[in-house]
Amino acid sequence: MSLTALDNAAYEKNIEFRDALKNFHGNMLVYVHWEEHLSFCSALAFPLPPAMPFGALVSEVIKPSYAAHPDAETIDWSTVVWMIDGVKKTPDMGASLEANGMKHKSLVRFWTPGLAGFKGTAS
Repeated sequence: MSLTALDNAAYEKNIEFRDALKNFHGNMLVYVHWEEHLSFCSALAFPLPPAMPFGALVSEVIKPSYAAHPDAETIDWSTVVWMIDGVKKTPDMGASLEANGMKHKSLVRFWTPGLAGFKGTAS
């Protein structure tokens, strides 16, 4: 079987990205990952409105999504360490995702001090 290699310029012109912002009907794709809790082995993805307050992301998306983990009930949300797109931040819970610097395909990582997974196993 023969193989035809495309140069980068020709290849990129012919790609249709299915996760492009235009395909999310006004929402943006946001990835969320709870660090040191590998029962959730990768970030979870959510299509969210850019105007959603960060506090609503926590209460309506993050908390229910991770509620099955035994550590979830003991999270002290006031001590959570947040990282948005590789930068540690203290998000404004009342401000929108967009105002907190998030964009399409942003990655929100969070650490919960004192909680390192089920019985300290990072899982």
